[in-house]
Amino acid sequence: MDDQERRRELAHFLRTRRERLSPEDAGLPVGTRRRTPGLRREELAVLAGIGVTWYTRLEQGREITVSTQVLESLAQVLQLDSAERNHLFILAREQVPADPHPLTAMIDPALQHILDTFGTYPAYIANPRWDIIAWNQSMMRVYSDFSAMSNRDRNILRYMFTNPQQRTLLADWEKEAQGLLAVFRSSTERYVGEPWFSALVVDLEQTSPEFRQWWPRHDIQGVHTGKKELQHPLVGRLALQSTSFQVIDAPDLRMVVYTPLPELDTAQKLAQLAQLPQSQLAS
Repeated sequence: MDDQERRRELAHFLRTRRERLSPEDAGLPVGTRRRTPGLRREELAVLAGIGVTWYTRLEQGREITVSTQVLESLAQVLQLDSAERNHLFILAREQVPADPHPLTAMIDPALQHILDTFGTYPAYIANPRWDIIAWNQSMMRVYSDFSAMSNRDRNILRYMFTNPQQRTLLADWEKEAQGLLAVFRSSTERYVGEPWFSALVVDLEQTSPEFRQWWPRHDIQGVHTGKKELQHPLVGRLALQSTSFQVIDAPDLRMVVYTPLPELDTAQKLAQLAQLPQSQLAS
């Protein structure tokens, strides 16, 4: 889409959303009979805290720069849902906005059921902060008992850099940790400056020498879906393939599933782990 067409689409989108909003919806008195439906441009501009002339130019498809703050104000006044808000940002700034509620802490029972149906394949769901918020039994048997951890310790990045078990479980911890850090930096770029993001970085800089050394490199990497090798203390070496899925009904969440690769009898070892009593796993 070229710039002119994009501005025309933005103008049309804003106009249609303004016209569907009644004065009552916006908390304004009904007043006199109106010749056109919806809010007037002047009313919308006042509610959004922007200039009438400026907003008129925006709705006319003129070439002007729109800040994130103005778009957030317009989205609120126009009562846009999440899909409409994303559409507004893409048309106005050619970028998807950061999720205003990025820290989902619970999942729908249907999603937990999906995790459980993977059986011996480890699987989990994480939010944009990289907190593991749901997992299946196989994930616990291969990695750790996440139910015994605090919410803070279930952060994937913190778990990688501060949990000693990861250093013995991963066949090449340094390579995996550097790759994970590069993916984290790429996938959370929209949240730079958010309090949780800054606090996590400061915390890891203080607690992990490796994080403190590697973070300034600013390495960037897309989602890694390659081979992952583990050295499990009970069943030995495992070869797994990780695959990530966006949860369509909750697009701020991603599901990660580890499937066994043919080598090292990984599928059989995962099945063996599933049969071990909990007491043996704890030991």
